[in-house]
Amino acid sequence: MIQQGTHAMMATATHDEDAQMKFVTALKDHVATRIGPGNRVVYEKVTEPGFRKRHGRAPKDRHEVHREMRRDQRWQMFGSLSRLYQELKQDGGGAIVSRQIGELNDRARRFRDSNRKLSSLRLNLALDIPRYQADIDIHCLPGGYHTDRSPDDVTAGAMYDPGVYYFAMGAMGPYNEDMGIAIPNWLRATRPGFKPKRILDMGCTVGHCTIPYTDAYPDAEVHAIDLAAPVLRYAHARAEAMGAAVHFSQQNAEQTDFADSSFDLIVSHILLHETSFKAVYAIMKECHRLLRPGGIVVHAEAPVRNAEIHPFEAFAHDWATHYNAEPFWGTLHDMDLEKPAREAGFAPDKIFIDHTAKHYGGGPGLTGGGSWLLYGAEK
Repeated sequence: MIQQGTHAMMATATHDEDAQMKFVTALKDHVATRIGPGNRVVYEKVTEPGFRKRHGRAPKDRHEVHREMRRDQRWQMFGSLSRLYQELKQDGGGAIVSRQIGELNDRARRFRDSNRKLSSLRLNLALDIPRYQADIDIHCLPGGYHTDRSPDDVTAGAMYDPGVYYFAMGAMGPYNEDMGIAIPNWLRATRPGFKPKRILDMGCTVGHCTIPYTDAYPDAEVHAIDLAAPVLRYAHARAEAMGAAVHFSQQNAEQTDFADSSFDLIVSHILLHETSFKAVYAIMKECHRLLRPGGIVVHAEAPVRNAEIHPFEAFAHDWATHYNAEPFWGTLHDMDLEKPAREAGFAPDKIFIDHTAKHYGGGPGLTGGGSWLLYGAEK
């Protein structure tokens, strides 16, 4: 694993807490690399032949594969251990943060109230949280990322920051910033003259992938939005601790308060699969409104397009839909992504679906091997 980066806002773990989290990471690695491949063997030797014998054909999609495989005891064991890993990660991370949440909240307030601020923070605690977040404990986190547990709370952000590192087993980089490096790399390779002056990161959570844009485009003004106040408080303090200038605000990417034609570059990093079918259309419409002529929107997602892969692979990726509280995962990867962009007003020849290499490579903790899917358009 790549060594985890640290900063002044990060929660500190005791020796035993660190050992517990490393055990959980090792458990995931074992489940993903030693147990997981056996599911394909079960499918090819038992499930698919049995289905073919009954129906005279192979399963046609992820749904048919799921209905068959969920009855298999080996797959049930794999799924139970995978869910256990996620719950153990949330429990362990929650214990680490809750032990020191008073100090973390105070630390975030000190960064917020400092006279030497580089970044800014604007909250709207009356913001309506959409059902695709409010009704679901995303990633099995009780209350999701938007729930305040105390005044000026940063619990969800403080858990999410190292939690991504453990979930990806370090494959996202020391600061979980892989996508925030990969998109600028792709832009330099495909549009070498593009130099955005104003950038918006939609669904930034704690700013893992936001801060790299301040390095890639040092003359740009960088903004970042999210629905959740606890992650934004943490994101602002984290940026201050890391010496980055980012303007954070609590907003819904479907409808922001920014003026028309405000940005040269709009990005997101695995945001879309945490939303909904209607939200994807609304977000693309908002991106079209916010972009200046010649501007670009780039959404990074896991490189999964169900129509292009074997039904078993689509089913394997679909585990998160049913068992990790990410119900839109499978539907997003079924979608014709060009349609929301066309209906938003982007010209068909300006819409793109591409792939770019992960900056830190692949790994068993990430879906899709060594690349990201990039979806977007130019205005």
